[in-house]
Amino acid sequence: MNHADMELQSRTIRKVCWRILPLIVVIYLVAYIDRTNVGFAATGGMSSALGLSAKDFGFGAGIFFLGYFLFEVPSNLLLEKAGARRWIARIMISWGIVAGAMAFVGGPTSFVVMRFLLGVAEAGFFPGVILYFTYWFPKSYRSRVLASLYVAVPVANAVTAALSGVLLGLDGLLGLAGWQWLFLIEAAPAVLLAFVVLRYLTDTPAVADWLAPDEKAWLCATIEKERQELLQQERGHMTLGRVFTDARVLSLALMYFTIVTATYGITYFLPQIVKGFSGSDLQVGLISAAPYTVGTIGLLVWSWSSDRMRERKWHYIVACLLGAGGLAVAGFLGSTMMAVVAIAIASIGLYGCKPAFWTMPSEFLTGTAAAGGIAMINSIGNLGGFVGPFVVGWIRDVTGGFGAALGFLTACAVASALLALVTVPSRVRHAPKVAALPT
Repeated sequence: MNHADMELQSRTIRKVCWRILPLIVVIYLVAYIDRTNVGFAATGGMSSALGLSAKDFGFGAGIFFLGYFLFEVPSNLLLEKAGARRWIARIMISWGIVAGAMAFVGGPTSFVVMRFLLGVAEAGFFPGVILYFTYWFPKSYRSRVLASLYVAVPVANAVTAALSGVLLGLDGLLGLAGWQWLFLIEAAPAVLLAFVVLRYLTDTPAVADWLAPDEKAWLCATIEKERQELLQQERGHMTLGRVFTDARVLSLALMYFTIVTATYGITYFLPQIVKGFSGSDLQVGLISAAPYTVGTIGLLVWSWSSDRMRERKWHYIVACLLGAGGLAVAGFLGSTMMAVVAIAIASIGLYGCKPAFWTMPSEFLTGTAAAGGIAMINSIGNLGGFVGPFVVGWIRDVTGGFGAALGFLTACAVASALLALVTVPSRVRHAPKVAALPT
């Protein structure tokens, strides 16, 4: 590639990154806050006010993902037809309204119903974003781009931890409990940002009037060339019908299911683990934020290495095993500060594995098949978000501690690594010279 071509590539990708990534990352951060802040609401008086046991809480926290599972594939197919701008904005308004309404649940039944509806409202957002990125970024950039998105996950957990401790301190203001203020205030950004999406997001490069003609031509040609190469490799078009029985799709779905089980099993209960040795809600929030800060660093390093080497399988396996090791150590240490340190180490792997994972479906899926396949992988995988909290809560009620529950999460992370070892082919390739992402 000559100097002029490299300059064009660098200029185009830089423009696309600055136009798309900041907004998408902020939206995903908001989405993650609204789905996980229930863990802090539980420690701030919600569980006692609603009469929730640990098992009840785990069931309600996790049922979010059942709603997600049932509506994710149709939502992603509609996104491809309606356009990302309108459909993502619709999803955001829906989940923002439901997330705010969580402030007014009155008991275990309404808690479970509203968590289910929150999953229905948010269904399709994450796989829609993954699909949207395939419209804008060539394959050689996608792990780093996905890492930019996934940075929002540990950052959101850290922000949720710190902010929730402050909001719970509003207890009694205007007659509302602190946990009610938490839901109301943290839901508002989703609705407000939906209007920014409608104004600012662009559906495809072909209609991007903010790209110069040569930039638009290069990006459209590059994405189309990769699409045609993929169709050739697949000996024709991977149809939507074939996607749902394809062994590679099913294998990726099981891999994602097991690692999501491990991730959400610890996410929803970390505040309660910290509460076992800490005092105020603010202290719980600040201490709980630490593992996610460490996870952010690991996520960035892992994705950079994966793109640099253009290797996905072993980056995923090693990250899963690191997550498993941290969870296992935390299980032995119990509810102590050193257990939080072990969970911080686990978070490097639990979050670091995700960018490498989400480059795998685009190795063999395109078009409508990509929309359906990515949504199917994410929807089946996210059932782990139901299984993890529910099983952890059940084990906690039976044993009176978190040690055995963390052992279960360790086994899930190991299982994901073994599935990748057995089912994912190794593809170590020499990386072409590509422009760096903007810093």
